[in-house]
Amino acid sequence: MKRTLLIFGLLVVTSTIAAGAMWIEEYKSGIVWPKPAIVTAEPDKAPSDAVVLFDGTNLDAFQNGDKWEIADGVATAKNTSIYTKQKFGSCQIHVEFATPSEVKGKGQGRGNSGVYIMGRYEVQVLDSYDNDTYFDGQCASVYKQQPPMVNASRKPGEWQTLDIIFTAPKFDKDGSVTEKAYVTVLHNGVLMHNHFELMGGTSYVEAPKYSKHPEKDHLNLQFHGNPVRYRNIWIRENISPLVGTPPEKKEEKKEEKPEVKAEEKPTEAK
Repeated sequence: MKRTLLIFGLLVVTSTIAAGAMWIEEYKSGIVWPKPAIVTAEPDKAPSDAVVLFDGTNLDAFQNGDKWEIADGVATAKNTSIYTKQKFGSCQIHVEFATPSEVKGKGQGRGNSGVYIMGRYEVQVLDSYDNDTYFDGQCASVYKQQPPMVNASRKPGEWQTLDIIFTAPKFDKDGSVTEKAYVTVLHNGVLMHNHFELMGGTSYVEAPKYSKHPEKDHLNLQFHGNPVRYRNIWIRENISPLVGTPPEKKEEKKEEKPEVKAEEKPTEAK
């Protein structure tokens, strides 16, 4: 696409591409940015910089992982909860799960499990398809703190996804909170929580509160009596924004003004 300009009586044709190039050159931010790292990401695979916690072969990344059943690339919860041997702080988490195809029980007794970030902040896993329970306990809720915006649960037995972006809290030496934790959650690709400010740990028996803990801690997958299935679990820690160097401010040169001498007064005749 081209545009025509009339300048001093001359017909000038310029391309929008050239104009765009001029805009880019003239309006750079001036900030010196580090080069973004290259990460490969393919469908149904963990990103190249992710820590793979379960790829369908074993649960060696978890304590008590040998207590769960693994078959056909799927891990089924049984016997006890499991938690990662490695500890994590702020992170991105991807989990795929399926509640039992055969529906048994109701409310919290139906397809119950959970993703416990740092072992204390739970995003609920539950069969919430046509299953009434308290709203801050249904699937994808921040347990007992905030219901999901909507119910995006699939039918029992169908595979579902949870994608969680978590910002870890910070504490002072005396244990007081200097920065609270935040979480963003997508369930089956649908936004459930947008940078939600956690009020503390997600306990079943008491109001949420913060207790000082390490900068990094375990990720737990809960066994709550139901054979919930899991697959394709990974986590990324590199979620901090790039930090650039601001442009240097140029000092303005001050023009030196010539010194003006006071005019000498003429001597008066005596």
